[in-house]
Amino acid sequence: MQYGTGLPLSGGSYDPVMLKDFAQALDGAGFHVLSSGGHLLSAEPGRFPANPTPTYSGSFFEPFVTYSFLAAVTTRLRFRPSILILPMFPTAMVAKQSAALALLSGGRFELGVGVSWNTVEYAAMNADFRTRGRRLDEQIEVLRLLWAGGPVTFEGRWHHFDAIGLGITPPPIPIWMGTGPGEHQLRRLAKSADGWLPMGDPSASLPQLHELLIEHGRDPLTFGLTGRVTLSDEGAGAWVTHAERLVAMGVTEITLGTPPALDRAASLARLIEGRRVLGDAIG
Repeated sequence: MQYGTGLPLSGGSYDPVMLKDFAQALDGAGFHVLSSGGHLLSAEPGRFPANPTPTYSGSFFEPFVTYSFLAAVTTRLRFRPSILILPMFPTAMVAKQSAALALLSGGRFELGVGVSWNTVEYAAMNADFRTRGRRLDEQIEVLRLLWAGGPVTFEGRWHHFDAIGLGITPPPIPIWMGTGPGEHQLRRLAKSADGWLPMGDPSASLPQLHELLIEHGRDPLTFGLTGRVTLSDEGAGAWVTHAERLVAMGVTEITLGTPPALDRAASLARLIEGRRVLGDAIG
């Protein structure tokens, strides 16, 4: 089993010593993945009352800069935005940044992508909210072409490449997709993604996803799936019970979280304890 955790979705500190100590502690404790939220811009609390405040307000970490810093002070930990709102960004820029980070980190970068709900953020980036899903599909196709190395010739709705490329060839960069369980989203996953960062409980949708993967000539056993365990005050028994349900579901990576009431030091200690407990119980 793979284990991951995340930087704070919002309200995180750009203190380099804190970030280094946090990442190195996770690296030493046997964590595999460190993720981060992918919003670029922040709004005032209360701006979107239908959405939790931390999903749109706070000092969100810029993933490529933050992960470049952390890759230089760790040895095993992999890094994944969860998610980068890909349709807001120029595809060639994301391709180059991802390729450079994958090379400089020794292959420890994975790209998590999605579309988001925040129309105001799209407008600020001069990106079309209405076409974000279709643009995402084309972007993923172009990313894989650019990462394959060599010049790319491609004519699409949003991309026009005339025998031009990145000039570098990265190690493989898995693309994970953060999305809900709707049929259209499942079809996109089966066609384009290497793993699923599900929004909510994916269990009812997994049989259909497996069928769609097989239709695309893919092996469901090699497709990544994350699940979350909150390391609550109920203790180790509750953590293991929850993790065992995820394992039975087919989860390949467990993301560990902590109760929001814990301070930074207590949260890190709980994460390390949870990693040890679950590693002993389920591997």
